[in-house]
Amino acid sequence: MTTLRFLGAAGTVSGSRHLLEHDGRRVLFDCGLFQGEKRLRERNWQPFPEPAESVDAVVLTHGHIDHSGWLPRLVREGFRGRIHTSRATADLLGLLLYDSAKCQAEDAEYANRKGYSKHAPALPLYDERDVERTLRLLEPTDRERWFEPARGCRARFHDAGHMLGSSFVEVEAGGARPLRILFSGDVGRYDAPLYNDPVPPPPCDVLVCESTYGDRDHPPSRPLDELEKATREAIDRGGMMLVASFAIGRCQQLVYLLRTLMEAGRLPKIPVWIDSPMAVEATEVFRRHVAEHDFTEARMEGVAESLASPWVRMARTAEESKAINGHRGAGIVIASSGMMTGGRILHHLARRLPDPTTTVLVAGFQAIGTRGRALVDGADTIRIHGRDIPVRAAVRRVDALSGHADRKELSRWLGGIPAPRRTFLVHGEPPAAAALARHLRGTLGWEATAPAIGDSFDLTTP
Repeated sequence: MTTLRFLGAAGTVSGSRHLLEHDGRRVLFDCGLFQGEKRLRERNWQPFPEPAESVDAVVLTHGHIDHSGWLPRLVREGFRGRIHTSRATADLLGLLLYDSAKCQAEDAEYANRKGYSKHAPALPLYDERDVERTLRLLEPTDRERWFEPARGCRARFHDAGHMLGSSFVEVEAGGARPLRILFSGDVGRYDAPLYNDPVPPPPCDVLVCESTYGDRDHPPSRPLDELEKATREAIDRGGMMLVASFAIGRCQQLVYLLRTLMEAGRLPKIPVWIDSPMAVEATEVFRRHVAEHDFTEARMEGVAESLASPWVRMARTAEESKAINGHRGAGIVIASSGMMTGGRILHHLARRLPDPTTTVLVAGFQAIGTRGRALVDGADTIRIHGRDIPVRAAVRRVDALSGHADRKELSRWLGGIPAPRRTFLVHGEPPAAAALARHLRGTLGWEATAPAIGDSFDLTTP
């Protein structure tokens, strides 16, 4: 018997956790943090629904915290199996998880000091010792190479084109006539800056597919042109442009594109701060895996293929971050977190949102309940560290940098395979998943189910 239970990213975007059980063996595909609305964040404090030590292995599609950020908590609860992931993701994971632990500790300390937490004392979900134990369990694996996370189950990674190291997972459960299952993880866009196109998927019996942008098609985009326009407008406004960005992936895309524009003379060479120790270290990891990069934009502009930018300033320490406050005039700050749920970006927002010369550039998906979503939706105030901050800054979006395939691109990605016997749509808010289900039915003739958290399915029956 083979069952699949959805423990996260079902009816919502964050908290990706899909538990596959085959002949008594359990493999968890992704182990992410819930983000966004309070009702979701509170799930991070709930124990794993099965004894953590009963999970044989974790297979990790990529390093983003909504897919990896609950791993240290699983380890704290007793998980001791192996964590299989691509080599680039393994190189990045320590940066992400240590940063997550640090941000949680800092936020808890700040809440205790300011007295705005309902808990006394406020505690982090896990600490750096849990992260250290987690990293000891990593099993880096080459893409396209079969491995066995549990007896009777084998899997391999394929490039998903979403970020450095991101993969979708092909799984075979059983013997001579195995059940073939595909976990999409996060599927990247076609022609995205710095990343290769997602590899075409193989045929499967069961598909678990993301639906983040299942209810929309991205407008035709030219990333260089869109970023040039938004940055030029911010420069003309005369103030700082704040970019809330994933420290790993989106930050490097932005640096690469800004470097290309400035080197080509399309933008003046104004100061750019990477205000994130993790992003600085991640850039070095990107350079070690340069074979995974696509430098098409740089070649088009006649610019050398590189992430090196002499005018980019690295803010590693808190003191270097605070020093940015003294800057007057045009400049760019790239800081995490990408949905403005924590990290250094909050301090910049608290200081500069009331200034009408400020521009906030939103360059990625913003889940319901996050500060980023509130800004995009036109909020007049944003609550940061217990205070309501007035929003007088200009808020702009650059959809060309979205890391997720849209409805049309997902249909293109899936269009080359026959209809799976079962299709489950996850990692999307209910309207997005429902819209993608209608789209797949109309374009490919497929039927799809959008499960809820806690739903379990017997995959051996139609």
